[in-house]
Amino acid sequence: MREQAKDLSTEERQGVAAYLGGSKNATASTMPSSAYCAGSVREATASTGADWNGFGAGLTNTRFQSTQTAGITAADVPKLRLKWAFSLGDVTLARGQPVVVGGRLYAGSAEGKLYALDAKTGCVYWVFDADAGIRSGVMIGSAGNQPLVFFGDFKANAYAVDVTTGKLVWKSHLDDHPLAVITDAPALSDGVLYFGVSSFEELAAASPDYPCCTFRGSVAAIEAGSGKTLWKTYTIAQAATNNKTGTTSQRFGPSGAAAWATPTVDSKRKVIYISTGDNYSVPATETSDSVMALDRSTGKVLWTRQMTPNDAFTVGCFNPEPANCPTKMGPDFDFGQPPVLASLSSGKQILVIGQKSGIAYGLDPDQQGKILWQTRVGKGTSLGGIQWGSAADEKNMYVALSDIAFNRTPDPANPAKLVRTLIPTEGGGLFALNLLTGEKVWSAPPPSCGDRKNCSPAQPAAVSAIPGVVFSGSVDGHFRAYATDTGKIVWDFDTIREYDAVNGIKAQGGAIDGGGPAIAGGMVYTYSGYGQWSGVPGNALLVFSVGGK
Repeated sequence: MREQAKDLSTEERQGVAAYLGGSKNATASTMPSSAYCAGSVREATASTGADWNGFGAGLTNTRFQSTQTAGITAADVPKLRLKWAFSLGDVTLARGQPVVVGGRLYAGSAEGKLYALDAKTGCVYWVFDADAGIRSGVMIGSAGNQPLVFFGDFKANAYAVDVTTGKLVWKSHLDDHPLAVITDAPALSDGVLYFGVSSFEELAAASPDYPCCTFRGSVAAIEAGSGKTLWKTYTIAQAATNNKTGTTSQRFGPSGAAAWATPTVDSKRKVIYISTGDNYSVPATETSDSVMALDRSTGKVLWTRQMTPNDAFTVGCFNPEPANCPTKMGPDFDFGQPPVLASLSSGKQILVIGQKSGIAYGLDPDQQGKILWQTRVGKGTSLGGIQWGSAADEKNMYVALSDIAFNRTPDPANPAKLVRTLIPTEGGGLFALNLLTGEKVWSAPPPSCGDRKNCSPAQPAAVSAIPGVVFSGSVDGHFRAYATDTGKIVWDFDTIREYDAVNGIKAQGGAIDGGGPAIAGGMVYTYSGYGQWSGVPGNALLVFSVGGK
């Protein structure tokens, strides 16, 4: 990995190492006894009704909470204050999705630890050690009468853990490719888990010695009670073979079309929807950069709607002497977020999704994903564009823009080396789009970075909404709430600071990227800290309530 890591910062190398290795430091064992919940461990439940479960707070991935479930109103939001912070340990990034179910908060970390906390106080019920870093949220559900926690890790392992005790119930390895990973939380419906599988191969291909590329994305249906694979569907039907049509260093293809995001379950039509990333090598396929519909029972592909054809790309394309780069380099316009199955007030349903191209789409689920509208909100970049997750209510889709940008300048200490820094005047913004037409209802420009160093206004993190308010985190470290009727900022909290965490370990806030906030039971939960791509590192889980009470 030396060659592909040579241009990464120290923080980025640490993050990659944590992802791949699942650091086994002593964070949990060094927490003081006061960090753990006092008294006997109460039996956990699968739900209390005031939950944020999985990535999208429901099977349709709308990332929207009703007032009753959220426990706060739009009028409450300006009164939010920090209630407590929790340290995720010896990591430089916090990029998952907090999940709140049955009065417990579940938080995964890049060092491979899953924490089960009291959702109100932050005391620790248990800590589970996975084999590798946890990049996603979790899904809570029952197998028979046993409530379980389901999640994946950075070695493509899927887990079921007992909700009450944190003991392993089963573990399944979902893909044998050495660079396969699970990036997002699974979906769970009728006793079946749906996991998407992505990979690290696009970065590994930066080494000219790497035999690029053989990974292909997939979705697996897993029996929740046993971990047994019921079916597995690859996003590229043909396995990679010796490839003579690309550059001399690209030896195999087709490859790529990773499934980065949580599958969306359509109970009415008995299908699941997934989104896919770019190809890594040629020949390019018709299933990359696409939304796909699969039969829930069999995994059969019912239809595919591709947005960006011929998008073959690896990180090696950025090298001064490109390595493992296709003859015609694509723009790297993956889908990093799931399709949202939104229901309008009229009862009509529409699939909406944002792409790293900076374009949001509305698709018809009854006409094989026919494009109903497309709206550009940004120019698009290899890091987004529209990145990790959009939200929707009955009227609008809420889209945050990354468009993060960098300067590369000579290092004063070593002029032969280029130093990458964030551009503080490019990227960011939040948009409300009419679900039916895609028309921009409003746009909120990003606030200025001011004199803050190492700053970007980009907003790649997933957004979350309640009636009247949408929450969005930024690489500048700010966590903001916007009015859904005007786009006006109604609340703003600067997360970049040190915290005395409730688990007795210092926590540091930083850039916000990846998963978005969870809103449930009168509390708002978010991660802060992202040391990759020149962002400010951190390891904080932050919890807000009205008045901080």
